[in-house]
Amino acid sequence: MKKFENMIIGFGKGGKTLAGVLAAAGQSVALIEKSPLMYGGTCINVACIPSKALEHSARFSQAQGGTFRERAVRYRTAIWEKRELTAALRQKNLEKAVSAGVKVILGTATFLDDHRIRLEKADGTEDVLWGERIFINTGARPFLPPVDGLQSSRFVYTSETMMELETLPGKLVIIGGGYIGLEFASYYRNFGSDVVVLQDSDIFLPREDAEIAAAVLENLEARGIQVLRGIQVQKIRDREDGADLTVRTEYGERKLSCNAVLVATGRRPNLQELHPEVAGIELTAYGAVKTDEHMRTNVPHIWAMGDVAGGLQFTYISLDDSRIVKSQLLGDGSRTTANRGAIPYSVFLDPPLSRVGLTEEEAVKKGHAVKVARLPAAAVPKAKVLRQTNGLLKAIVDAETGQLLGAHLFCAESQELINLLKLAIDAGIPYTELRDAVYTHPTMSEALNDLFTAVN
Repeated sequence: MKKFENMIIGFGKGGKTLAGVLAAAGQSVALIEKSPLMYGGTCINVACIPSKALEHSARFSQAQGGTFRERAVRYRTAIWEKRELTAALRQKNLEKAVSAGVKVILGTATFLDDHRIRLEKADGTEDVLWGERIFINTGARPFLPPVDGLQSSRFVYTSETMMELETLPGKLVIIGGGYIGLEFASYYRNFGSDVVVLQDSDIFLPREDAEIAAAVLENLEARGIQVLRGIQVQKIRDREDGADLTVRTEYGERKLSCNAVLVATGRRPNLQELHPEVAGIELTAYGAVKTDEHMRTNVPHIWAMGDVAGGLQFTYISLDDSRIVKSQLLGDGSRTTANRGAIPYSVFLDPPLSRVGLTEEEAVKKGHAVKVARLPAAAVPKAKVLRQTNGLLKAIVDAETGQLLGAHLFCAESQELINLLKLAIDAGIPYTELRDAVYTHPTMSEALNDLFTAVN
């Protein structure tokens, strides 16, 4: 039985980062990964990086125009380029881990107890590994709802498998009106597909500021993307060149035909094969590994990081989880989930939607007297330069203290601008500092001059 001071299960952002740090400190580290196609984790292989590569290619294709056949050729090329990109990043991640002294082991891990795992290798052989400390970083997997015919359909895809489809679908139906579903709706519409989004809720983007959500919906519909709300998918049936969906609406049953179906109904912690209960590890009501503010489970020598821990499913959260664990093992333990500050995020629509902090409704519910600032994206010179004048910028300010409570940016380059506003919130900088700051021109950041001048 092979023994290691540290055994990390899953080659994701948190796991690979922690592995390198611990190896550099002279400790023995085993990094276990199930698939050689997942070296580096979810982000670089089946999520952030490949999807944003497609987003870039899609916008470029939209600008070029042309027939559907011409767009389909560019789409196929984009898929090939995406594969080359992820393969290069995968190899780089493997080489970096190995060069740091990390023992990378390929196989499927299953707990035997709180220190031992059984490792099933691709050739069918098994091994047993022992870890003084164990770190779970197995990520999340797409969730497939129990819809009649969904599992057996040849034309149903998840966000992961959709990015391997080489044929551009003429008509795409997306089940799920969340962030992933809307991103893919935007990509494929820009590539040239007719897109219909189905969501079961009557409220569009219920977690976002109502004004901003309305602006996003208006933009999507103006681009030709249909968003149908209050929809229950009843069944899916294949035909020769696509699938037929039977859905229930408030007006009764309706049939939809398409060439591909994307299921974007969320992701669930990936624990199916690991069986953490065998090690005595507690789970949350949602099936994630339960951790404290130090990412430690109820078993003192076992931690969990990233999506499997049930937090926000962003690669930068997994990275920060590794910082928290590092702080305990090699530092003073001061870094926790409680002091990581406001969490920004971006949804890569066209233009992108970015947010940090509270919505107007949330701020009022928390007892703040608020002031609100709004600025149409069309009023920003750089937006005109980029020919991306759609969108709306909105900021929420505490009326008494002048502190920024939240920012909602539906505009070009918002994914960059939102990080500045995250720093402002964390540092407690009053909005007047942002209002009166000197910014370079022409940039999207100079919009903050006009946005915060509009506070009232």
